[in-house]
Amino acid sequence: MDKKPPFNPGAPRPANNQGPRQQGRRDPRQQKQAPNNINEHIRAREVRLVGENVTPGIYSIQEARHMADELELDLVEISPNADPPVCKILDYQKYLYQQKKKAKEIKAKSTKVVVKEIRFGPQTDDHDYNFKLKHAIGFLQEGAKVKAYVFFKGRSILFKEQGEVLLLRFANDLEDYGKVEQMPLLEGKRMIIMLSPKKK
Repeated sequence: MDKKPPFNPGAPRPANNQGPRQQGRRDPRQQKQAPNNINEHIRAREVRLVGENVTPGIYSIQEARHMADELELDLVEISPNADPPVCKILDYQKYLYQQKKKAKEIKAKSTKVVVKEIRFGPQTDDHDYNFKLKHAIGFLQEGAKVKAYVFFKGRSILFKEQGEVLLLRFANDLEDYGKVEQMPLLEGKRMIIMLSPKKK
C-alpha cells in the first residue's frame, strides 16, 4: 500500500481552498495595496453613487456592489470622508492609469529651474571669455539660468572693479538670449551676476 505523505501545516494549500472569486473582481490581496478602497474593501453600509453609467443616489453597499458586478466593473471609493462615502463604478485599472497620466502631465508643466554656473578669473583673456560666452548662450537657449561669477583669489580682490566690468560685458553680450536677474554682487571672494533666459 502507498503511504500518505505526512501532514505538513506549513505546506501551501491547494488553490481551490482559497474560496470562490466573483467574476470581474480582482484578487483582494492586490486590492489592499490600492490607493482607493474598492469592491469588498469598502466598509460603509451605504454609499453615494455618481457617474455617467448609474442613476446618481444613495444605495446600500450590497446594491452598489451588485450594480458593479452587473456592469463587470469595480466599485471605487473616491471620497471616503464624505457622509456617505462617494463611489463610482468604473474600470479601476484604467482609472489608475489616467490618474498616473494626469500626475505626469502636471509634473512636466512644473519643470525644475536649472542653474548653470560659469566661472571667470578677474583677468580672463578673450579666447577663454568667448569660449564661456558660447556655453552661456547654449544654456540660455535650453531654458537654464546662468550664474556667472568672478572668483578673486588672494590679492586679486584688488581687481574687483575689473571683475564687475567683465560681468557687465558678459550680460551685454547675452542680451539677445537672456535678461539680468541680479546685477553684479560681491559675496565673499566671488562677484556674481544672474541671468535668466528670455521667453520665446
